[in-house]
Amino acid sequence: MALVKSEELPVRLEQDVVVARQAVRRLAVELKFSLVDQTKMVTAASELARNTVVYGGGGTMRCEVLIDGGKSGLRMTFEDQGPGIPDMTLAMKDGWTSGSGLGMGLSGAKRLVNDFDIVSEVGKGTRVTITRWK
Repeated sequence: MALVKSEELPVRLEQDVVVARQAVRRLAVELKFSLVDQTKMVTAASELARNTVVYGGGGTMRCEVLIDGGKSGLRMTFEDQGPGIPDMTLAMKDGWTSGSGLGMGLSGAKRLVNDFDIVSEVGKGTRVTITRWK
């Protein structure tokens, strides 16, 4: 697997969520993702960027364009140094929320992508990595 392009954006304020969405859409278009796949990636990025701001206290989003054999992909990593997730099993359940959201953030994002990885340590933060392949 080869990394073709990488960019990192701050995700600290509500406005950064909009900028993150725009960056993901631009890269998905560059990769010639279908409109459905563009929408899936933008939706997942929006959910995870919002979680980074609201629950993680802000952090970063790294976007990477990948080539693996004949396929291309878009990988995004959201990382914060927030409080972490104390119960990952509960956090991944549909409908569960620690705040006032709909509880579709993590589980919803997972359903929208091909690869989903989450690492969280209480008191140290959370890193969520998602990838969609074309």
